[in-house]
Amino acid sequence: MFAVIRTGGKQYRVHPGDKIVVEKLDGSAGDKVTLGDVLLAGDGGNLKSTDGLTVAAEIIAQAKADKVTVFKKRRRHNYRRKKGHRQQHTILKIVAIGDQKEQKKSAPKAEAAPAKAAAAPAKTTTKVSDQAVVEAKPTENPAPDNEAQANPPAESADAPPRAAKGKTNDKPTAKTPSTENAAPAKGGAKKAPKK
Repeated sequence: MFAVIRTGGKQYRVHPGDKIVVEKLDGSAGDKVTLGDVLLAGDGGNLKSTDGLTVAAEIIAQAKADKVTVFKKRRRHNYRRKKGHRQQHTILKIVAIGDQKEQKKSAPKAEAAPAKAAAAPAKTTTKVSDQAVVEAKPTENPAPDNEAQANPPAESADAPPRAAKGKTNDKPTAKTPSTENAAPAKGGAKKAPKK
């Protein structure tokens, strides 16, 4: 069964067992509250009369909403005002609508699920859509196992430079005329003055 109730100027569609956040109501945590402003009630597709129908709820907590910053500014007048506001609200748990109370969920279904999981094979499958099933296998660790592969020896100054991966460049690099007379890099060795 469901009902549409009005409280704090807002409307809420509720079922027994639902938790809702409404504008602040008087009371403390654990108190019972009766909401009498029922606009609509029904069970499935059938609507029921709302004459004398009430919704029973229990206050779970009195809380505050997130802070809202209110900032006012007038250009060229040196006028700025900044304020913060936290709206107070009440968290309710709907206990009953009329004489229909919350139904407890059956426990045998919860026990049957772990038994299926234990009997399932160790292969991991992921359902992508209704038709496709993808098998997943663990990815290999890209890091090498031994330290020699992980940290190769550094190149010596006498050895020729290695070519970049996938490229073979056997020609030695020669200075081009454009770079021959270029200024040295900042902090680099300076050329000796000419005499």
